[in-house]
Amino acid sequence: MNKLEVKNKLKDNKSPERWKRIRLKEVAEYEQPQKYIVSDERYDKSMGIPVLTAGKSFILGYTDEQFGICKNLPVIIFDDFTTDSRYINFPFKLKSSAIKILKTRNNGCNLFFIYNVMQNLNFKPGSGHKRFWISEYSKISILYPPLPEQQKIAAILETVDETIEKTDAIIEKYKRIKQGLMQDLLTKGIDENGQIRSEKTHRFKDSPLGRIPEEWEVVELGEVCGFINGRAFKPNEWSKGGLPIIRIENLNNINAPYNYCNFKVDKKYWISEGDLLLSWSGTPGTSFGMFIWNRGEAILNQHIFKVIIKKLLDKKYLYYKFNSMLDKMINQSHGSAGLKHITKSYLDKIKLAISVSLYEQQHIASILFQIDETIEKEQNYKEKLERIKQGLMEDLLTGKVRVNHLIKEGAESV
Repeated sequence: MNKLEVKNKLKDNKSPERWKRIRLKEVAEYEQPQKYIVSDERYDKSMGIPVLTAGKSFILGYTDEQFGICKNLPVIIFDDFTTDSRYINFPFKLKSSAIKILKTRNNGCNLFFIYNVMQNLNFKPGSGHKRFWISEYSKISILYPPLPEQQKIAAILETVDETIEKTDAIIEKYKRIKQGLMQDLLTKGIDENGQIRSEKTHRFKDSPLGRIPEEWEVVELGEVCGFINGRAFKPNEWSKGGLPIIRIENLNNINAPYNYCNFKVDKKYWISEGDLLLSWSGTPGTSFGMFIWNRGEAILNQHIFKVIIKKLLDKKYLYYKFNSMLDKMINQSHGSAGLKHITKSYLDKIKLAISVSLYEQQHIASILFQIDETIEKEQNYKEKLERIKQGLMEDLLTGKVRVNHLIKEGAESV
């Protein structure tokens, strides 16, 4: 992408040259959703016409209904209560009557430009349950450039969006690969030739957990490792300096703030690089499960166990083995749907089918860890692209950076 050099700093809240201020409703009109609402909410997971929402879930499922399909595209779907919105350029149906379908009022407007302007608005709907498009949102004043600038800005942002989508697809591909490998590696293992075992070519035996490789054994988790619960810190013991205190939110969010400890505590609470931690109380899918600590020395807070290996067992292998069983453990755990916890006595009795070969354990863990590194690399790249896009939106959609020279270059090259 060429560097955008032509800048126009806004002074005294004036519009950039040839830009004007208009209200959203002057360029966007709405259609009510009723004729596009799906009649049967028993969705297919992958086949048919997508049923959409403007929120995070986006595609709720797929329907085989061939009537009431929105095909006059592109459009923006706008949730009248949350003000969430999505730019749509493929046929779809809707579930909610709270959705308004936004279209351009005239040909002098680029809808993708308008969509990005909406994403950049600092509109907070608050906690009240009310509709916003007619009463407030459509009346918001926006900066509106001539159509050629709209189109160029939209093209730049669309290029970044396409790269983000491709990166997302790569991430999902590797997640699927990892899921398949975990199923094979953690139930069948790898033989001395590096091949995944099969009952057709290798010896398996019956066990309390089903058929397992002849070389494996079934153990209880308490036989191979112990658990030390973190310290119960009081708020008045927190400080602004010292060693960071690992709370549940610090396990899966590198940006979560720390509390700190600046006094001496029992060494059993100290955590070092590479230690294995187990959050036994948390939210399924986020903070619940095993974690490998990789952020230096710290102190462990309550509701998290430090896992102490008793027998010849690779930490990363145990990490993958334990987390592969999370769904089953969550179903058997205590607590509400949003917050679960498991007891130490329950953990001690969990049965694991494991390889007795440390080499095999390490080989399995190495394969899965390499995929995790690839996923993390792509996720970091995606986050970088999202930061780039946010910066571009702040510059391009306000006119701080102009694209006139790019329009001229494009015209001259034709």
